[in-house]
Amino acid sequence: MKKFMLIFAGASYEELGLSPEEIQNRMSKWFAWSEKMSKEGTVVHSGEALHDSVTRISGPNRVAIDNVAIESKELIGGFYVVSAADLDGAKKIAQDFPDYDLDSSVEIREVMEFDD
Repeated sequence: MKKFMLIFAGASYEELGLSPEEIQNRMSKWFAWSEKMSKEGTVVHSGEALHDSVTRISGPNRVAIDNVAIESKELIGGFYVVSAADLDGAKKIAQDFPDYDLDSSVEIREVMEFDD
């Protein structure tokens, strides 16, 4: 089996103006998806949600820039690491992502495995 990172991109719930009740309903869908993957044995690392604040360090002088992710083109809201036989298997796992209806997306990246 291979490992794949599912990276979730889209607007934050706050930016979309979701009510606390709508956010709670969304979270119920996320928990159900996570539980389904756990029961199937596909989750390698359970998902983590990310705060909107971002610190980016870049360049030879290691310049640090603090920003709010929602000011970026897209917000990386979180991720899972899953196990699948191949990319098609990872795509199948991603089909249940709860926020497609909010125009969010899932980026699938295979995790490189290195010999010790």
